[in-house]
Amino acid sequence: MEINLVSAILVLPLLGLIPVVFAGGKDRDDIVRWGAFIASLVTFVVSLGLLFGFDVSDPGLQFVEIFDWIPNLGISYYVGVDGLSILLVLLTAFIMPLAILSSFSAITERIKLYYAFMLILETAMLGVFVAQDLFLFYIFWEVTLVPMYFLIGIWGAENRIYAAIKFFLYTMAGSILMLLAILWLGINGGTFALPELIEQGINYAAFGPATEALLFFAFAIAFAIKVPLWPLHSWLPDAHVQAPTAGSVILAGILLKMGTYGFVRFNLPLFPEASRQYAPLIATLAVIGIIYAAWVSYAQKDMKKLVAYSSVSHLGFVMLGIFALTAQGVQGGILQMINHGLSTGGLFLMVGMLYERRHTKLMSAFGGIWKAMPIYGGLSLIIVLSSMGLPGLNGFVGEFTILMGALGSNVLAMGFAVFAATGVILAAIYLLTMFQKVFMGPLEKEENKALADLNWREIAVLVPIVILLFVIGLYPAPFFGLMDTAVGHLLAQMGQVLTVGR
Repeated sequence: MEINLVSAILVLPLLGLIPVVFAGGKDRDDIVRWGAFIASLVTFVVSLGLLFGFDVSDPGLQFVEIFDWIPNLGISYYVGVDGLSILLVLLTAFIMPLAILSSFSAITERIKLYYAFMLILETAMLGVFVAQDLFLFYIFWEVTLVPMYFLIGIWGAENRIYAAIKFFLYTMAGSILMLLAILWLGINGGTFALPELIEQGINYAAFGPATEALLFFAFAIAFAIKVPLWPLHSWLPDAHVQAPTAGSVILAGILLKMGTYGFVRFNLPLFPEASRQYAPLIATLAVIGIIYAAWVSYAQKDMKKLVAYSSVSHLGFVMLGIFALTAQGVQGGILQMINHGLSTGGLFLMVGMLYERRHTKLMSAFGGIWKAMPIYGGLSLIIVLSSMGLPGLNGFVGEFTILMGALGSNVLAMGFAVFAATGVILAAIYLLTMFQKVFMGPLEKEENKALADLNWREIAVLVPIVILLFVIGLYPAPFFGLMDTAVGHLLAQMGQVLTVGR
């Protein structure tokens, strides 16, 4: 029997639960850690099969598996990948083993439970990106809440319970609206299969002129909370600051992309007229978020909170690219999802490694760290420059493509791109200010002079990220190639005239 690769990567993390759950006794903690790591690493290796077997000329779904799940309700197990999702699947499979490896020394209590939640979370996140049935998508979407709630609530910092509940309630509130819209689509479309709903189209006008707008916003609010889009972002800084390092890496690197991916996968093809009509509104919120969050980042004294607010700013660029409704804008938005996952994930790892040594995240507690930790300082500099969009690194490619797409948009005025571009300057200001305060200057504090540089495990976590920052920055063509046909097909479905400039 032929094994479907998409189903395989969904099952493999769950198989990793076997050594995690059944390894008994404190003396078996290493078995638990390495069992979880190996399960996630094998999942990544298998996911590369999707990449090597992917046909870039095919805009449709590939590696499809479908069978009836609840046939009397029209619900099926329907999974597959295309150019819109394959990079996010690969990002998820890539980030998880690094997040698990980074937890080896940081997590010392309830180890079994921690790694079990990590593996369950991996399956749920992968499921979100491969599900093609609306009901199945919703199941995976909701399942991601549970392990992340406990990761923050059990292994987080001093205000972890407040942050975990706030995260859960915010996301759940938006999800209820999305569930109602999914039920409407399934009942009136006769199926929950997304490709079939898109192909047949829904005659929204037959149900009243406001129906498409209501459905659009039911999905959009759920996704905007997850992104998070200003002004629905207030849960994010609390969740990031209180989460353990690996939790912050997964939250920024993958979970937030579920929101931006949702707009591309559902809002644009299902509600094309509403997407065009409300693109200026979404873009306005995105640009406000870019500038506001960058300004607030500069005022932070806590490194982790600074990086958290920077996520709101950077994901504002992604939303601007998506709702430019041009090929360049959408492609830049998808690439920037990957870039943000790598760069901001790297920043959270960087902060976490320093926190393990000094048990503080305040910038004022440091200064001159590069002298004590030269390897750490060098790798951190590359990650910071990547996040601020230095040419030659990944962030520049994504932001430049988004701005080009916004300038060439038929639905957005030029001012959107102009104002968004100020976010690039502001990012350089707050990130370089952080780097100067923490790494540069004299090494005066005695407790910092004895800090140990990175060990082999920490280097093994950061180096793969740094390599990808250069690969995407210097040669992004293969990444654009994976999504080019699918993005063109998506915009053609919407009836959008593709333009590369005015």
